[in-house]
Amino acid sequence: MNLLLDTHVWVWSQESPEELGSGTRRALLDPENSLLVSTASTLEMARMVALGRLSLTMDLGAWVERSIEILQASTVPVSHEIAIEAYRLPEPFHRDPANRLLVAAARLRGARMVTVDDLILNYPHVQSMDART
Repeated sequence: MNLLLDTHVWVWSQESPEELGSGTRRALLDPENSLLVSTASTLEMARMVALGRLSLTMDLGAWVERSIEILQASTVPVSHEIAIEAYRLPEPFHRDPANRLLVAAARLRGARMVTVDDLILNYPHVQSMDART
């Protein structure tokens, strides 16, 4: 199964894995699952670091590179197709542009979003998984 990690899930997987439910931790370690991270999440993290709202154990560039290696994740770049799909999503949905990009990427990649965001978990137009479980 393809699993697209929401930004907070990606951060938690490296910085505070105890925030993730045991089922999610197992899913992230299962070699049958393909883990995906989006450059939209990198943008979100860069913004939070710049604003002092996120502190990581190393420089963000090194953190991204290292965490992708540890997770054996693939990167989903924000393509033109994803950007367009982000605002073609069936409404009502999130107003946050990053969440729209992540959901669009998950839909176009046939991936399940791993998140704790209730707006995404309750959105019927994307497969999702509650990271607290």
